[in-house]
Amino acid sequence: MRNLVDTFSALADPTRLSMVERLMRDGALPAGELSAGYDISAPAISRHLKVLRAAGLVHQEVRGTQRIYSVRPEALRGISDWTQSHRAFWTASLDRLEEAVLLEEHDHD
Repeated sequence: MRNLVDTFSALADPTRLSMVERLMRDGALPAGELSAGYDISAPAISRHLKVLRAAGLVHQEVRGTQRIYSVRPEALRGISDWTQSHRAFWTASLDRLEEAVLLEEHDHD
């Protein structure tokens, strides 16, 4: 559960969420290319990437002078698994509510 807390905390920031979405869409990118389009300083970008690495959401690979970032699929799988388990909970809860409403309507007929 601690990993999920770190994951959701890291993704709660719009810049970090946007970075992860971009890596999911475009694949691995050098830090300079990943940071393009953000109106924040290079140190701020580095801090965001550090948070994403610490949360286990991205992997950093050093290639010469470049830092290449990619999404860690296992981290996203954890989010998916959590979402699916909660989806089952809500589906079952809504099914029970529907049954209760139908019984209530039937009793008043």
